[in-house]
Amino acid sequence: MRLGDLRERVRSRRSRIGLGVVLVLVLAGTIAIVSAATSSTVRVSSQMIAGTPEGRQPVKLDTSLYLPDTTPAPAVLLSQGFGGDKSGLATAARSFAAHGYVALTYSARGFGQSGGLIHFASPSYEVHDATLLVSYLAGLNEVKRVDGKPQIAATGSSYGGGLSLLLAAADQRVSAVSADITWNNLSHAFFPNFGASSPGVFKKLWVGQLFGNAFPDPQTGGDGNLSDLTPSAISCGRFAPDVCAAYQASAASGTPNAAMRQLMTQASPATVINKIHAPTQLSQGEQDSLFPLSEADANARGIAANGTPVSVVWRPGGHDAGGADSSVTTQAISWFDKVFGGQVKGTQPFRFAEQAGIISAATGEVSQQTLQAAGYPGITGTPRGTKAVTVTGRPQQISSPAGGAPTVITSIPGLGGLSNRFDTALTLLPGAPGQTAFFTSSKLTKDLLIAGGSTVALIVTSTAKNATLFASLRDLTPDGSITLPSQLVSPIKLTGMRPGVPRTVSVRLPSFVRNVLSGHRLVLEVSSTDFAYNLPQDARTYTIALAGRAASPPSNEASITVPTTSGKALSAGHPVAWLIVGIAVLGLIGGAVGFVIARRRRVLKPVPDLFDVPVAITSLVKEYAGGYRAVDDVTFRVEQGQVVGLLGPNGAGKTTALRVLVGLITPTGGSVHVFGQPVVPGASVLARIGAFIEGPGFLPHLSGRDNLRLYWAATGRPDDEADFTTALEIAGLGASIDRRVKTYSHGMKQRLGIAQAMLGLPELLVLDEPTNGLDPPQIAEMREVLQAYAETGRTVVVSSHLLAEVEQTCTHVVVMHKGKLIAAGSVPEIAGAGGMQLSVDDPEKATKVLEAAGIGSHLVPARRALEDVFLDLIGGEE
Repeated sequence: MRLGDLRERVRSRRSRIGLGVVLVLVLAGTIAIVSAATSSTVRVSSQMIAGTPEGRQPVKLDTSLYLPDTTPAPAVLLSQGFGGDKSGLATAARSFAAHGYVALTYSARGFGQSGGLIHFASPSYEVHDATLLVSYLAGLNEVKRVDGKPQIAATGSSYGGGLSLLLAAADQRVSAVSADITWNNLSHAFFPNFGASSPGVFKKLWVGQLFGNAFPDPQTGGDGNLSDLTPSAISCGRFAPDVCAAYQASAASGTPNAAMRQLMTQASPATVINKIHAPTQLSQGEQDSLFPLSEADANARGIAANGTPVSVVWRPGGHDAGGADSSVTTQAISWFDKVFGGQVKGTQPFRFAEQAGIISAATGEVSQQTLQAAGYPGITGTPRGTKAVTVTGRPQQISSPAGGAPTVITSIPGLGGLSNRFDTALTLLPGAPGQTAFFTSSKLTKDLLIAGGSTVALIVTSTAKNATLFASLRDLTPDGSITLPSQLVSPIKLTGMRPGVPRTVSVRLPSFVRNVLSGHRLVLEVSSTDFAYNLPQDARTYTIALAGRAASPPSNEASITVPTTSGKALSAGHPVAWLIVGIAVLGLIGGAVGFVIARRRRVLKPVPDLFDVPVAITSLVKEYAGGYRAVDDVTFRVEQGQVVGLLGPNGAGKTTALRVLVGLITPTGGSVHVFGQPVVPGASVLARIGAFIEGPGFLPHLSGRDNLRLYWAATGRPDDEADFTTALEIAGLGASIDRRVKTYSHGMKQRLGIAQAMLGLPELLVLDEPTNGLDPPQIAEMREVLQAYAETGRTVVVSSHLLAEVEQTCTHVVVMHKGKLIAAGSVPEIAGAGGMQLSVDDPEKATKVLEAAGIGSHLVPARRALEDVFLDLIGGEE
């Protein structure tokens, strides 16, 4: 790569705020919540428990039991998400145990170290396994009984939430349920149809992602549970043969066959909802195109029809924004406390997260608050909870190309928070002309809080015998920007049509929560394609018209029935408000919480004196559950034009510090400022950072080039600001840039990830172990690229455990060991022979500590200003 060309490109590019990958991921809502401080000691033991036999073959389930200080106590059975295992439940289980519950986690059959095959929430297998685990808990002396009945609750997210509901229907010993981001009817979730009751459009990307979690990787030999890679194993993984065959046949045709329909029916809580009598909390993510709010609504209505108490929470996040988070555990603990405390009676309050179209001028964050209503109004509102909004527009003809290529892209299922940033354009990628019809309302005269799924009548005419369409409702601001709330669309599949003959259809639009402001307009969109769904293989055209208020012949206007509600604000202004609400629900208020809130408020203030300083970290602390401090009172600054190396062995706290720096996790204490602005989830200053943290994440079925272009499209910035040429030169992949990423080696993915971080030439570049997986010539080239990048006045922060690499690449170094700061300064000052000598009483001990840190004894010449820090570390090693 020509360094002169790089310097010229960087210098010629104006510094503009760009949306980098950090902001993309931060807006996914991935906020780490540390469990409340407690002196309790959690006892953990693991054991294999007999599950449901696979034919004549016995099956063992891998479980872990978490016991609190005091027993007997109520018990909680925690079920995993699909593709995970019990290890992903450990943090939640410890939180339950610390709060006084007996917690049992397990790897569902077919996952982790558990035996058996995956039957996908089958009553005869996975659900029966769960009843056996309930029996195990019921037989423990540590589990509390009331009137002879064991107190047992069930909880889980996604797959685990579905299993918890199915278990509650099958086993009346379950006394309470908390199910998060889960389904009611798999047919509605996998083949949604918001224009009819019959199976609709195959949600191919999401369902493929879901089922793909249980398939082995032919290159690696799978997940370690397959004895060999037989053709059956390669094609079906650990799926039961009947499940595998049903999925593959249905995926190939895009229509569920009889076997797939039976599988989805038996795995759906909808079929047994009348048997659930345990008080149930349903928590559903507002950013969830896999299991949208309508699935929770169906569960809530079905359970309430039994007279069973139901609590409904619409929370931020969901499958499109990182799945479950630790706030879900907080909610579940609070719910179980109430149920077992006898406090759940009658109608339960309804909580939901309201997002408005207001962006803070100071922070660039979208206004959000948590509201609470007296009761759950349902997805379509109540008779007094609807409003009619008129949209107008002439009948419009749209095309559907053969195979759906090119296609409209509204979201990327399975890519976490990236989907949530596709809100800045009508079509996010070029190449889908003439595929969308638009109908627009007048300017709203007052704010309109939409909470649920709106409905509208359309008239559809197709040149084929069927129609596949995607309807959505968008928020159009006075300045012309348009937002697709939660990136949700409603798939519609109409069959039995007569070509050229119009059909009137009532369409339910996506369910979301958004406060559309006065002066904004609503835009009804109907598209012929969507990237996430199975599309017709033949070319056809559709004519889309408004059916009018009375669903009469084609009209130039129609009334959209919009569900709305109101509630009392519990919190506002910032995503950490959800955390505060969760803590308040538990009753953890008073002095300690007041101190935390006050501290956070201080952190949120910009510091004008630091506006020209790329990074200022002060007294940073990050502590995880159990009291483990990954970062302990670290302070340093990074100036413009520096290449700063964060140096230390594995476990030193480098990656944790970088994750806090880019807003992926929140600190326990201290502050982090970037260009004088506080780093908090969603802060606008994060747009000035390009980052590569803990390895790259790409869509494996797309090429390297397409991944870069798709990522840049998600930022909403013009292509000419991306500087793809520079990025591709940095990647150095040659012709491989046009190969699918799933064929890349680790080093190739590493180079592509670094190139992605450099798109748009951000002012601050943060790279975690950037040379990992590169060969020596590539490392040398990358070293020159980073140095040239900083020479333009931009700033680079890299982490490494290799001293030689930091010495050759960086201008400055920050040395960490076991979460503490050992030294900080220029490379010559810290590591060079001319550095200032550190005066210590025991040089041999100093050398031993540094060598243990993997740093080397030649760092003993260090800054005298860091003597106290260094001596503290030495004292701690005795």
